[in-house]
Amino acid sequence: MNFDPLKLLLTLDWTGMIVPTLSVGEKILRTVLVYGFLVLALRLAGKRELAQLNPFDFIVLLVLSNTLQNAVIGSDNSVIGGFVGAGTLLLVNMAMNRWLARHPRVESALVGRKRLLIVDGQVVAASLKRENLTLQELEIAAHKQGISTLANVESAEIEPDGDLFFIAKPPAPDEHRHQELIARIDALTREVAALRAEINPRR
Repeated sequence: MNFDPLKLLLTLDWTGMIVPTLSVGEKILRTVLVYGFLVLALRLAGKRELAQLNPFDFIVLLVLSNTLQNAVIGSDNSVIGGFVGAGTLLLVNMAMNRWLARHPRVESALVGRKRLLIVDGQVVAASLKRENLTLQELEIAAHKQGISTLANVESAEIEPDGDLFFIAKPPAPDEHRHQELIARIDALTREVAALRAEINPRR
């Protein structure tokens, strides 16, 4: 069976593919409304939705994007309509970022401020509740930063972008001496191994 590219091009619905079925104004308005809804929804949902996702949050975001897709494109499946929607989304986001940079108070209200989750080694339960975080999720985030347990955390905070930042407690004097002793033993072990490697070839 021969493939005829020209015949394929002639059979395409060029009008349906290129010409939008919705007006440009409606397409822009739909995109702006959905963008505004998502900004407010994610702000109310807490910073965790931005970075600290569990499997359920991930599923919600996937379904959310698919659900709102029709709200943006409507009944328009044209290429030009998609370009208009995508371009509007990028321009609105760029304009929003520039506007917020000139209005820090509004940015703080929309984006939020960093919030302390652990202070002087004590977990702030109210902050966890406000950010929709559990102790288990806090522990997992600490593990990712090399801290074995929350008991070793001096302070922790969640940034406006949802990232968690931990400061570990300084080691106690006895623990510090123990670590120094271990380090010296390791150094001596390496020196003994090196000496044995030098002596063995002479035998």
